[in-house]
Amino acid sequence: MSKWVKSLALVAFVATPLAAADLGLGRPATEAEITAWDIDVRPDGQGLPEGQGTAADGEEIYNDQCAYCHGVFGEGEDRWPQLAGGEGSLADETPIKTVGSYWPYVSTVFDYVHRAMPFGYAQSLSDDEVYALTAYILYMNDIIEDEEFVLSKASFGEVEMPNESGFFPDDREAEYAAGEPCMTDCTNGPMAVTMRARVLDVTPETEEQ
Repeated sequence: MSKWVKSLALVAFVATPLAAADLGLGRPATEAEITAWDIDVRPDGQGLPEGQGTAADGEEIYNDQCAYCHGVFGEGEDRWPQLAGGEGSLADETPIKTVGSYWPYVSTVFDYVHRAMPFGYAQSLSDDEVYALTAYILYMNDIIEDEEFVLSKASFGEVEMPNESGFFPDDREAEYAAGEPCMTDCTNGPMAVTMRARVLDVTPETEEQ
């Protein structure tokens, strides 16, 4: 049996305790499996592993593991995400959403790098390397100014993100339409194009295209 098939079998038969007990599906996940999956990091630092790293440490890792897609200076290559720059652009028609201009918490950076990067080799980095890469990305965005600043579980809370105040709980109350939902012939009038997806570059420039 191939490794892929074995992995698929594990996914098929490992279940939450509720599903295993009440639905008869699979088996309960072991403590080791839960620990391996439980890697999220919260804005207050809960979930951070032990470890540390500096921007100086992270530069070499970034150049080896990240620059091919994200650019030497975080400018983004081709259609890969831009990581640095974009300050003051969020109110523009085409905002540039980077770690420095948009992201609200350092934990978001750490968690994403830890969980999903490098592309194709997710979770191949050590905790120290993730701390170092996070520090270097912050350094590229001028969020930390000292490349020797040691980012760790203890110092995490010292870093303030520029756009943290731009995020807040959505306290709006949901409104639901009365009656049964319409499933056929539901238009209330003529249809018209009101916005064009120029940022995604999917709207033709002329009618002939």
